[in-house]
Amino acid sequence: MELAIGCATRIYSDLPFAEACRRIADAGYTDVAIYVSQGQVPVLSGTAKAEVLNIRKIVTDAGLVPSMLLVWPPVDFKAGLQATIDDYKRLIDNAALLGAAWLQDVGIDQEELFEDYFALLQQAAVHAESARVGIALKPHGGISLTAQDLIAAHRRVNSRAFGICYDPANIIYYTGGERRPEPDVSKVASLVATAIIKDCVIQDGIPDVMITPGEGLVDFEAVLSDLIKGGFRGPVYVECVGGKTLDEIDRNVRRTLAFVKGILADLAG
Repeated sequence: MELAIGCATRIYSDLPFAEACRRIADAGYTDVAIYVSQGQVPVLSGTAKAEVLNIRKIVTDAGLVPSMLLVWPPVDFKAGLQATIDDYKRLIDNAALLGAAWLQDVGIDQEELFEDYFALLQQAAVHAESARVGIALKPHGGISLTAQDLIAAHRRVNSRAFGICYDPANIIYYTGGERRPEPDVSKVASLVATAIIKDCVIQDGIPDVMITPGEGLVDFEAVLSDLIKGGFRGPVYVECVGGKTLDEIDRNVRRTLAFVKGILADLAG
């Protein structure tokens, strides 16, 4: 099964953005998910056009596709609902200028803001569709804690420009290990637009995702198998690996690409 396999800049968040892209490309990835780099996501709603184009050039010069952009910081509505909607639309426009196919949204925690959040997404999705950018909601606690929450959100937004960014490790992480992703993957697979390769362990009751995929609790073969059976065709993005030194991290980034390719080859075989 041929899926585009990308890597998130989170892994190299302490490095300059250009160096993060170079290391991701050198490891053999085709796509990059743009996360925080040296304390800030390089493309925000207020980023000037010239800087967005510069970031796009850095990515493409490295031989990568800037196919996903993280919505960060998360939506908070401190400026009010309409101002927040307008700001989100500006981020969509910058994502389109960047060349990103998807914005990755992590939802919201405060239950009293859930209705405002759905109102935001419904209006943003209309704008996103016209800009040919998708919005992908990731399990991240709160409004997107479980598969059932993701399905409910998809029904509420009800747009071709809205999908799910499936992150199996976060199901474990944000439920403290009380839930596993595998039993529910088939229920959400048809709604999944992008997926995350990240693992999780629970040690002394504390979840940890800063490990290399394949070393934790996620059964990636089962997850990817059910996603593909449900119609998912990628891309997937490696978000975290273990390692303390750059050499260790580089090795684990390469190792994870081989790990994912091996699973996909077995599923196709």
